Amino acid sequence: MSAKPQGWLNRTVLGAGLTSALGDFCYETTTVILPGFLAVLGVPAAALGIIEGIADAIMSFTKMAAGYVADRFGHRKVLVMIGYGLTPVGQVLIALALGWPLVLVGRIVSWFGKGLRGPLRDAIVVQSITPETRGRAFGFHRAMDTTGAVAGPLLGVALLGWAQGLTWENAAGPFRMVFWMTLIPGALAVLAFLTLVKDPEQSANPELKFFSTLRGLPARFRDYLAAVGIFGVGDFSHTLLVLAATQLLTPKMGVVHAAQVAGLLYVWRNVVQVATSYPVGVLADRYGQRAVLVAGYALGVLTAALTALAFAFAAESLAVLAAIFFVAGLYVAIQEALEPTVTAEMVDQATLSTSYGALGTVNGASKFVSSAAVGLLWTVISPVFSFGLAAVLMAAGTLWLANVRDH
Repeated sequence: MSAKPQGWLNRTVLGAGLTSALGDFCYETTTVILPGFLAVLGVPAAALGIIEGIADAIMSFTKMAAGYVADRFGHRKVLVMIGYGLTPVGQVLIALALGWPLVLVGRIVSWFGKGLRGPLRDAIVVQSITPETRGRAFGFHRAMDTTGAVAGPLLGVALLGWAQGLTWENAAGPFRMVFWMTLIPGALAVLAFLTLVKDPEQSANPELKFFSTLRGLPARFRDYLAAVGIFGVGDFSHTLLVLAATQLLTPKMGVVHAAQVAGLLYVWRNVVQVATSYPVGVLADRYGQRAVLVAGYALGVLTAALTALAFAFAAESLAVLAAIFFVAGLYVAIQEALEPTVTAEMVDQATLSTSYGALGTVNGASKFVSSAAVGLLWTVISPVFSFGLAAVLMAAGTLWLANVRDH
């Protein structure tokens, strides 16, 4: 029997937040320097897209399987720890790589771990708090998570710059050193989850069947997943937003300086997300989870529309671009904090992990399609068309979400 939830900022919420910060510190550091590492290995840019696409797809479908396995057999905490432990294993493989195949294997291992742990960790967190405080608890968790995503890349770039001043056999040496150093926060993430997080230990349900469980999910939750999926098909990766800023600023600054400024704009987006995640959760607890999520989706529409307009008018203003990245950070804060809490409102606790797995799979699959489509249409037609279409799709998802029935 589950223990009665305590105050929202309890040991489990704090431990899960710290674990996520350390986990993001580990793999986001790799994400920001991986393109440079592949470049010095002589790996073409197309390989990076293939590597990231395969890894993202594996992560998305792992979430579904992980949620089902946890609901059927239990042992969620052990599975989450395995998931966090696989991230540094993947980092080791990347650090040892001499070409793209081992980088691909390392990325797959890390992203498999990420898919394994995500829905199970969220289920543990949601069962450690009361329904009335889910918004602020998940807002706090996402703020901690994004703090690691800000600090990791900044420190990684600084370490890379320092390491380049040392003596190495080849240009890949400084990158490998940073990869090896990411093992420290990776190991600490596992330790933090082991020592701080208490799993409410939902009873195993060995009679649970995968497809019948999916068919048995509430109709309004399936309707909600449809809204998430439609919005997600327009919700492009913000790596493309960085590329957009780079292209818009290049005529004024030159490509190198423009790329640096675009990178800082992405950090600014993450800072906005950190600063607003908890206040967003408080608002959601007060005014309703789904109402605030609808507002967040509307801000996503605004982000895509403003980006299309920036290309239409060849905007070179740093203030305009900073405003776009601000709106992007705000809508991502709302989206990541509240999609799990709305899920928890709609489903039975016995299938909570499976439901989170379904949410993660829909999100991952739709965003993979979105990023590929926006990038392709940008190249074949124009960025105005691609971001404009993204805005239309996101608007359709927003309207669908607003009309999901309450019961």
